[in-house]
Amino acid sequence: MNEQDEYWMRRAMMLAAKAEAEGEVPVGALVVFKGECIGEGWNKSIGSHDATAHAEIMALRQAGQTIGNYRLLDCTLYVTLEPCMMCAGAMVHSRIQRLVYGAADAKTGAVDSVLRLLSTPGLNHMVAWQPGLLAEDCATQLSAFFRRRRAEKKAARKQAAE
Repeated sequence: MNEQDEYWMRRAMMLAAKAEAEGEVPVGALVVFKGECIGEGWNKSIGSHDATAHAEIMALRQAGQTIGNYRLLDCTLYVTLEPCMMCAGAMVHSRIQRLVYGAADAKTGAVDSVLRLLSTPGLNHMVAWQPGLLAEDCATQLSAFFRRRRAEKKAARKQAAE
């Protein structure tokens, strides 16, 4: 892990906190080009009623708008959770050079955990990736969110039963 990667991942974790503040699953992402953040995003699927509003997609969209091109050559995408198949596909199409992610996703991870989409032979673009940067911190952020959510649901059920 280098200092710059850790810096950007910690910024992605701050974006994940924004998602949580909005009642979304706390995942944050950002796109970096030549040491500058050109796109950032956090999960917005619940509030926007949009299954495609994942943190990575939001960051890729903003980065494309920033540079005026959907091809994000020589860019790195930092995200707090291993991308799903939709987001991995978007990285290939956007020509992201490198992916750095935090926590693994044993249910929908499409880079290393469930599928290995980025290493599929024959893709028109290959994305390099580095898993597990600040993985424990990223996983703790997610698990704390789900633990609180379960406790809130349990309390609501108990109150409704009274």
